[in-house]
Amino acid sequence: MTIKQNKILDAALDLFTNEGYASTPTSRIAKQAGVSEGLIFRHFNNKQGLLNALTKEAEKRLGELLAPILMETHPKKVIRKVIKMPFKLKDRRDKAFWKLQFILKWQPEYNKPNRMKPLIDKLTVTFKELKYREAKKEALLLNHIIENITIEILKGDIEQEETFRDFLLRKYKV
Repeated sequence: MTIKQNKILDAALDLFTNEGYASTPTSRIAKQAGVSEGLIFRHFNNKQGLLNALTKEAEKRLGELLAPILMETHPKKVIRKVIKMPFKLKDRRDKAFWKLQFILKWQPEYNKPNRMKPLIDKLTVTFKELKYREAKKEALLLNHIIENITIEILKGDIEQEETFRDFLLRKYKV
């Protein structure tokens, strides 16, 4: 991707996240990116093309985020990596990017309920190996906990992140 394409995507990400997709005209994206509106159309066809490019990047980033967890063979390390995952969101662009993905979960055309299935399956196997009686329910519970922690981090509503992370690590004895 070119520098200008990245500027366009960064502007779209910022505006879609903070002002909403429907409320953001391509002219505003172009102005914030410092490019002509025609350049947006040339590279992305339309506003929908911008959103599609951001969601495609989300799939790639999610795969990269989950790969070390899915490849892990030691059960306690799997749980540890899952718990630590949301606490790695530090920079502003990363937070904006994931915030947009959570916003899109409420849009039927972008919601992919099976997106986290590989992680839930891995956690289910992990909890079975650790002799949890209801491994599938435990996997779903931990996934929901992590998802909600991520939301709180993205909203900026969680205080003392490290203390909370350490609590979960102790709770699961990992």
